[in-house]
Amino acid sequence: MSQPDPAEPPQPAEPPHPADPAAAATAATSTISTARLETFSDGVFAIAATLLILDVHTTTSHHLGHSLLHLWPSYAAYAVSFLTIGIIWINHHTVFGLILKVNRLFLLINVCFLMLVAFIPFPTSLIAAQLRGHDLGPAAVAYGATLTVTAAFFNALWFYAADHHRLLDPAADPRVARGISRSYLPGPFIYLAATLVALVSPVTSVVLFALITVFYILESSRFGGSPG
Repeated sequence: MSQPDPAEPPQPAEPPHPADPAAAATAATSTISTARLETFSDGVFAIAATLLILDVHTTTSHHLGHSLLHLWPSYAAYAVSFLTIGIIWINHHTVFGLILKVNRLFLLINVCFLMLVAFIPFPTSLIAAQLRGHDLGPAAVAYGATLTVTAAFFNALWFYAADHHRLLDPAADPRVARGISRSYLPGPFIYLAATLVALVSPVTSVVLFALITVFYILESSRFGGSPG
């Protein structure tokens, strides 16, 4: 049996076959860091919350005190929407505390969700303008429809990430994930119900939107920082 010549240089190993480009692309997008996405999302939340104050203004008047009191619908609409955006941001932050990676579809869902968050100031201004007017019904429907679709996209964001722990950190507590799912699931239906009430009683619908905000504040506190 012939022995290999020790002086003969070793033959280079056969290079591995190139990976399937589609599989490589999928693998690359499945390991995208969440850092840039969180930074972008926080910026959109900050801008949306800031835009709310632009509709709280008064005209020059000799009776400034009366003008300031006359603005109470703007104050109320600003407070409810600011707190609503704040609660959404808290829940968004909590969700990302459980997510390890993102992919392209998740990014697209998040972009659509943020588009709706940035739109909230517009129906808020309609509510403020019509709270003592004759067109509160359409304003309440526009406001409620915006929040309903926003909640639906937030659910899509969470349930896509949580399905079979697709994007979640392996160390994420399954009980926490299940609690978030139970908490988020009713959101779109609650907002939809309050929106439909506007067809009968716009004032009641607006009051319901405020109560929903208070409910989610208390629910978030009950979960000790977890979404409610």
